[in-house]
Amino acid sequence: MGLYHIAKSLLFTLSPERAHGLALFGLKHGLVFSDHHRDDDILATNLWGINFSNPIGLAAGFDKNAEVICPMLAQGFGFVETGTVTPKPQDGNPKPRLFRLTEDQAVINRMGFNNLGLEVYAKNLKRRQKLEKSGIVGANIGANKTSDDPIEDYVICLKKLLGLAHYFTLNISSPNTPGLRALQGKEALDNLLGRLMSVRDTAENTPVRPPLLVKIAPDLDLGEQKNIAEMALKHGIDGLIISNTTIGLRDQLKSEFSGESGGLSGVPLFDLSTDILSDMYRLTEGKVPLIGVGGIQSGHDAYRKIRAGASLVQLYSALVFHGPGLVRKIKLELRDELIKGGFKSIKDAVGSDHKDIKRT
Repeated sequence: MGLYHIAKSLLFTLSPERAHGLALFGLKHGLVFSDHHRDDDILATNLWGINFSNPIGLAAGFDKNAEVICPMLAQGFGFVETGTVTPKPQDGNPKPRLFRLTEDQAVINRMGFNNLGLEVYAKNLKRRQKLEKSGIVGANIGANKTSDDPIEDYVICLKKLLGLAHYFTLNISSPNTPGLRALQGKEALDNLLGRLMSVRDTAENTPVRPPLLVKIAPDLDLGEQKNIAEMALKHGIDGLIISNTTIGLRDQLKSEFSGESGGLSGVPLFDLSTDILSDMYRLTEGKVPLIGVGGIQSGHDAYRKIRAGASLVQLYSALVFHGPGLVRKIKLELRDELIKGGFKSIKDAVGSDHKDIKRT
C-alpha cells in the first residue's frame, strides 16, 4: 500500500484518463502488484458451475479491450470483467470525460464506450486462451452509438465471443450512450433477451452454455424494477449486475466536479445501489443470482452487498483511491465478517437479510 501511495501522488498530477492509460501501460509491461496469498476457504463459492476462489471481482470499464486480464487477476481478484466492447471501434465522447471527486471518494465518467472494437477484443481473448491462462473472465458487451439496430450489436458481439469468456454481461444501463437505457424497458428487454438467449442456446461448437447477465441502472423506479424482474424470470437469465453508475446523487457531493454530466460511481453510490440490489432480490424471490456493484471499498461493504442478496461483488472506483492492495484487505475483512456473522460460506450469507424469502 505504501508504494501505491507514492505512485498515487504522481498519478494524481495527471488527468484521470491519462493516469488510467499509464496504469494500463505499466500493467502490460510487467509493473504488476501480485497477491501470492491463498484465499481462505470460507471465501470460495460456486456459481453457474464455475468455482470462484473468492467473490471479489473487477468491474467492467477498467480493462475495456481485454489487455490486462492476467495482471489484474494477479492482484487477487476472484474474477475480472472486461469491456464494454462494441462491434465497431469508437472513440467515445469528447475529452475531458473522466473526473476524480477526491473529497467524495467518487468518479464521474461520460466515456461513451470508447474501445478498439470487437476484432481487437476477440483477438486479445483468443491470445490469452492459447496461452492456457487460468482465471475467470467475463465479457461485457454493448452497442455502438451510431447503430441503427442496437439489439443486433449485442447479437454480433455474443456470436463472435462465444467460447472466449466464462460469462457475458449485457450492458444496457450506461448513461453515456443515447437511448441505451431504453433497452431496460419491458418490451425492448423482452426482445433483447429473447434474441440473445436463442443465440446462446443454439450456438454450435460451444459445449458449455456460458451464463448471460444483464447490468441495470440504479435509477429505476419500482415499476421498472418489477418489469426487469419479470423479464429476468421469464427468460431464465443467469444473473443481474446491480448496478451501473447513477445520473443522480449530485446534491450531496463536495467536489468541484460535482456538476459534471455522466455516471457517478464510488462511495456515494453505495446505499442506492445496495437498496436496488435488495429490491431485486425480493422481486426475483432470490431465484436470479445477483452481482453487487457500487461503492465497495471494504470487507464490510462487500458483506452488506452479500447479505442484501449478492452472490458475487465487483469494484473499480475504489482502486483509484486505495490501490491494488485493497483487494487483499477486502478479502481479509470479508472473511472476518462472515465468521463473526456465524456463516460458514459465502452462499450461507447470500440474502440473509431476507430470511422470509424461500430460495429454490
